[in-house]
Amino acid sequence: MQRAALLDAARSLLSEGGTEALTFPALAERTGLARSSVYEYFRSRAAVVEELCEVDFPVWAAEVSAAMAAADGAEAKVEAYVRAQLALVGDRRHRAVVAISASELDAGAREKIRAAHGGLVAMIGEALGELGHAEPRLAAMLLQGVVDAAVRRIELGAAEEPSAITDAAVSMALRGVRG
Repeated sequence: MQRAALLDAARSLLSEGGTEALTFPALAERTGLARSSVYEYFRSRAAVVEELCEVDFPVWAAEVSAAMAAADGAEAKVEAYVRAQLALVGDRRHRAVVAISASELDAGAREKIRAAHGGLVAMIGEALGELGHAEPRLAAMLLQGVVDAAVRRIELGAAEEPSAITDAAVSMALRGVRG
């Protein structure tokens, strides 16, 4: 239960203040634990980040997968893939993952994030193959680039409304996958 409370506190800290806010003293304060107790659960800030990725990314990916499964047809799956990811931008789990991505991570943590993103890319590959792409993996990686750019735009608090950014990303994705 303490580990889960620490992870929940880490999510909050990351979503509120980015990686700078994720400190062991702040985790201790949020959870009511002594600072030394935090070290009993995690050896470093990178270890907290790594565990957050292991716990949160599969949940996030499952939500994207469920949205795609509910869609009818390859183009609808592409649209669901984009919309589901962008709908998660306001979720604090997502904010934590974005903050994590911007932080200084060790090679192991970076590899786990890459592998998790690879799972997202693999999800959309089948739909892109159905649309006739000769290289569905490449198309999936480029499509994820559109999603990532839209995420950054929303996270920056751009002048455009998040719904306008989402609609533009969906439009670009659908035009691109038809190409």
